[in-house]
Amino acid sequence: MKIAIVILNWNGRDLLEKFLPSVVDYSLEDADVYVADNNSSDQSISFLQNNYPQVKIIQNKINGGYAKGYNDALKHIEADIYALVNSDIEVTQNWLKPIKSAFEQNNTTAVIQPKLLDFKDRSKFEYAGAAGGFVDFMGYPFCRGRIFMELEKDQGQFNDVADIFWASGACFFIKSDIYHELGGFDEEYFAHQEEIDLCWRVQNEGHHIKYVGASEVYHVGGATLQESNPQKTYLNFRNSLFTIAKNVPKRYVFLVIFFRLVLDAVAGLKFIVELRPIHTWAIIKAHLSFYWHVRKMLKKRRALSFKQTNYFYCFSIVWQHFIQGKKRFSLIK
Repeated sequence: MKIAIVILNWNGRDLLEKFLPSVVDYSLEDADVYVADNNSSDQSISFLQNNYPQVKIIQNKINGGYAKGYNDALKHIEADIYALVNSDIEVTQNWLKPIKSAFEQNNTTAVIQPKLLDFKDRSKFEYAGAAGGFVDFMGYPFCRGRIFMELEKDQGQFNDVADIFWASGACFFIKSDIYHELGGFDEEYFAHQEEIDLCWRVQNEGHHIKYVGASEVYHVGGATLQESNPQKTYLNFRNSLFTIAKNVPKRYVFLVIFFRLVLDAVAGLKFIVELRPIHTWAIIKAHLSFYWHVRKMLKKRRALSFKQTNYFYCFSIVWQHFIQGKKRFSLIK
């Protein structure tokens, strides 16, 4: 089983200097390592050429974001498994072996995520994926180990192998044939939540998504777009609506979009109360962009399979977390 680790880079020379050594030291026996560069204007390419001749470089012509960046790069890579790894990920010794074993043990497994821990506080799970993701009826994503901004400490509670609904794009393993069969990531997303859409489509085709807790990596998070950046708010809200329009079963889709309109309005009011109106404007722009693209998203869903009808883990993570005060995944029902 041939694994290709592919790190997408855009003006991330400093991140490569800090985090690439662990990937090279702990991976080259089991995988090839690539850096896919999104037309960087810093010294990323020369740094790689001078310091890491064993790392293969793919140079994309434009910065198409996460989705197009990977779609363009992976056309040039032959492997059985793609490991899509953020440039701000530190891997650990033997991190690949449990992943490889999990793929070999079950041929219906298409996507795997390792345990994501916080690079800045190694006792805690990391926001971007923690111990694997789920969605509620309204399409809000949450994770084992992370409910909205509430992060759990890693106390071995997720040292398992488990079925999950979505795997984090921060460290995302996928069978190459399935990736290409499904057309890869949806490039309309640019960045953020495109992995949830792809995982949903993977399951609609009858494949499975797994979390493997024996494989650990540490993620900085927010190295490209920090949580305080309104562009991140815009992409997260808009792309979540894209995913709903494309993937929620027909009998639910318009009801879910209506619920999200109401709840996103509440989120916008919350930002105003917090004196962060720029994020309220980002939500408004997200909805305007969604309505502009909604016909295109609904058209895309016609080409999709819909085997995965019971998609949600609970009805409302918003209600359980913010109203009932549940802060740990084990309390969610």
